[in-house]
Amino acid sequence: MIKIICVCGARPNFMKIDPIMKAFQKHGGFETLLVHTGQHYDENMSKLFFEELHIPKPDINLEVGSGSHAVQTAEIMKRFEPVALNFKPDYVLVVGDVNSTIACGLVAVKLGVKLIHVEAGLRSFDRTMPEEINRLLTDSISDLLFVTEQSGVNNLIREGINSDKIHFVGNVMIDTLLANRKKAECSLILSKLNLEKKKYAVVTLHRPSNVDNPQIFGQILSAFEEIQKDLKLVFPIHPRTRNNWKGKDLGNRLESMTNVILLDPIGYLDFLCLMANSALVLTDSGGIQEETTILGISCMTLRENTERPVTITEGTNQLVRLTCEDILSHYRDLKSNRYNISGKIPRFWDGKAADRVAEIIHNTYSKLI
Repeated sequence: MIKIICVCGARPNFMKIDPIMKAFQKHGGFETLLVHTGQHYDENMSKLFFEELHIPKPDINLEVGSGSHAVQTAEIMKRFEPVALNFKPDYVLVVGDVNSTIACGLVAVKLGVKLIHVEAGLRSFDRTMPEEINRLLTDSISDLLFVTEQSGVNNLIREGINSDKIHFVGNVMIDTLLANRKKAECSLILSKLNLEKKKYAVVTLHRPSNVDNPQIFGQILSAFEEIQKDLKLVFPIHPRTRNNWKGKDLGNRLESMTNVILLDPIGYLDFLCLMANSALVLTDSGGIQEETTILGISCMTLRENTERPVTITEGTNQLVRLTCEDILSHYRDLKSNRYNISGKIPRFWDGKAADRVAEIIHNTYSKLI
């Protein structure tokens, strides 16, 4: 029996951990402990995801909550260490690039426990992004690295990682999307918001570089003011974005836009339904770049870089510089093409990535005993 602690902590992790847990159960031979660090604790950003996706209730919730990067990372490490000492796992499995990923990874390797990183090798080459630091450090200490796209393999090899540790398995988050796509079609979110298919765009913004900077956020809002004149914008607003600008000039500008629907964070199935039926998505999220590629929805990524280049070279994504002029230029190009952009499905994004992960872990462990 292979003993594994599976770690999740933030919304993107939930969609990645779900198919992995199910693959372990289906494969057999695994004893798992699911640890939720509590990095995301908003009802709609945490609990609702577990209920909608039927993820087993976490065995342990560390209830860390928010804080600076240093405070949050340190608190996760402090609370996770006794869990690992008590369970005595063969592996700790972490996903993605949030603070929970590197915090639990550091605890594992310092206790002599082998570390598995799912979604390894992605690089934006922008070290001002906290996620980039988490990715680099986690990959450098991992024993098994599961990769979503060929660029990840190339990056890890270039960084000197032993190729025997690297496995190109595909994208576990796409496993979740494909498994829930039909269920999302039953969502009533369009009728609740009085939306017509392909007559609106979805917006998500959460990166500090976008929502904490008044100059950049102001440029984005100036573009939104123009876009919403001919296309409704549906904006499930991240708590940090709302908290930053509520009652201030930029917040008042956003709230005064007559063709923008501002929502609190919503559940996975409702959001998947919104994306799948939209004309366009504007985002700064990494995962949404991947999801829109699968859905065949045009995506404008409001960032200077992306760690997921396959969504551009093969998918439906395009990078957009953070100026009002560039955002509107890209928008008008898409509008002239009726928001259509050609794309294809990347290799191994087929709903079977988690099965490959389980099989490789089982085979690797068998060689060790």
